[in-house]
Amino acid sequence: MNKIAKYYDKIRQNHALKFIVLLGVVSLLADMTYEGARSITGPYLAILGASAITVGFVAGFGELLGYILRFFSGKLADRTRRYWAFTMGGYAINLLAVPLLALAGSWEVAAVLLILERVGKGIRTPSRDVMLSHASSQVGHGWGFGLHEAMDQIGAILGPLIVAVILFLKGSYQAGFAFLLLPAILTLMVLVISRFLYPDPHELELKSPEMDTQGFKHAYWIYILAASLIAVGFADFALIAYHFQKTALISPALIPILYAVAMGVDALAALVFGRLFDKVGLSVMIVVAIISAFFAPLVFLGGFSAALIGMVIWGVSMGAQESIMRSSVAVMSAADRRGSAYGIFNSLFGISWFAGSIFMGFLYTISLNYLVIFSVVIQLLSIPFFIIILRIRNNSNKYSDNS
Repeated sequence: MNKIAKYYDKIRQNHALKFIVLLGVVSLLADMTYEGARSITGPYLAILGASAITVGFVAGFGELLGYILRFFSGKLADRTRRYWAFTMGGYAINLLAVPLLALAGSWEVAAVLLILERVGKGIRTPSRDVMLSHASSQVGHGWGFGLHEAMDQIGAILGPLIVAVILFLKGSYQAGFAFLLLPAILTLMVLVISRFLYPDPHELELKSPEMDTQGFKHAYWIYILAASLIAVGFADFALIAYHFQKTALISPALIPILYAVAMGVDALAALVFGRLFDKVGLSVMIVVAIISAFFAPLVFLGGFSAALIGMVIWGVSMGAQESIMRSSVAVMSAADRRGSAYGIFNSLFGISWFAGSIFMGFLYTISLNYLVIFSVVIQLLSIPFFIIILRIRNNSNKYSDNS
């Protein structure tokens, strides 16, 4: 009987891994589309006449609206159980807004399209992450989300590189946006295939005894607070690229290259920190917070070499956040309410990102030193809260063992 059980467990794990890889391919192609666009949106908005505050507002408000929508889309997905519908509809909006940027004749039109792209992501992300959490329960949440993030970032590397080649060959920003229609269409095709092969991803969820979540309620909210502090101090790449463009520190064609480097580091960091999360738990976020705090002085105050190192650190932080933060929410929430858990977390995280983007855009116009000090201090402030979470979790585990 044990051999038979192990055989069927192996089959379920294989199906789970295939599903993770399929959604990884979807994300790879999707990231080619919108990360390719994102690598040049800062300079593009600047060329169209937008100010630094405007760039910060567009990036921050787009993230804000997208994250707020995750609260509602997550709850609706849990209520209706139509996770595929939200995922597919969101991807369609998310991706098709990008090539339309080629037709934007003013920064106002471009801003609307950039915000619409974030809206689409806000609609589909909670449902997609719920489906991924079902599959990753079979292989380890950290590894599952880390693998997905790594594949995601392969696309995030290819997209900016393609755009950089187009710019290098004397192509316009508009030509770069237009080319991104191709990976957008391929994304939707693979998504339809995934829906056909795995119509009920919840069947991949590893059945385990229901844990008592009473002891983790406080930890969940403190975790959101800690993650939000990192979001407040984490500069969006649009503002970083704007800085590179305005100071002529890096040529326009090289800006997407730097972004691609950061995305490559992101992919490796997601795999490494995902594995670490499965082995040592949330304590790894303390390391991430420390590393992340030091990208700002290198990016905004240094020369080319410092900026390159700063972008590597920025990429490490992004990869760790994407793998660990999503894994943590999966661990802290029941399977039937995971959409709501992701929605609440992402909404509050997004509000913090918006506030930080606006404030750092404002600080940029006053003093780069003030911007850097703010970014470093606010991210380091997250560490005591992660320590509190670890103590709550340890006390809960001791109580469970004694009972």
